[in-house]
Amino acid sequence: MSEQAPTNHYFYPNRMGRIILHSMRQELGPQRLLEVLRVAGHERLLSTMPLGNFEKRFPFQTVSDLQAATEGVFGPRGGRQLNLRIGRGTLELGLKGFDPILGIADLPMRLMPLGMKFRVGLDVFARVFNQFSDQIVKLSETETHHLWIIERCPVCWQRHTGEPCCQLAGGLLEEAIFWGTGGRRFRVVETQCRAAGGPNCTFAIDKHPLD
Repeated sequence: MSEQAPTNHYFYPNRMGRIILHSMRQELGPQRLLEVLRVAGHERLLSTMPLGNFEKRFPFQTVSDLQAATEGVFGPRGGRQLNLRIGRGTLELGLKGFDPILGIADLPMRLMPLGMKFRVGLDVFARVFNQFSDQIVKLSETETHHLWIIERCPVCWQRHTGEPCCQLAGGLLEEAIFWGTGGRRFRVVETQCRAAGGPNCTFAIDKHPLD
């Protein structure tokens, strides 16, 4: 089990924090975003938006606070659906900007068979987090599923919930797979969550597309 640490000991890069906030604004609208930020205790983020650089200054605790506040404002079910969509939007709005560094969309990648492209794409996407943030992602698999295992998860950092609550991470993962496989959808389910008592946050991804 990964260690817990002081509240602001681990960070996302500023760029990831900025993208998350832009996705929240797009999904919630400015007024509801302000309401969520107030509930989260981070209203200052409206006037002090993180810079677009790679400095690790956006605390895991802030990421987690924003997820919990969205659930608080819209209710657990509605808030988690919104967090899922915010995660998808986060990938769409900006994490593709990491591609020139990692080369996920270069020609050899596009020409790979789907199964190989899927495995390589997951590895590359994991490297985004492992290289640029304090999040720790490991990959595994079973006969039927790829496993995306977050051993140090910012999305549910210091939270305690009755069921998995890492919808932001799930939305990011869904959209990254859709993008990396050239428009194929795969079922993604969070099977374990640190906030709900699990040893880590694990997402099981079907090996066969839905379509």
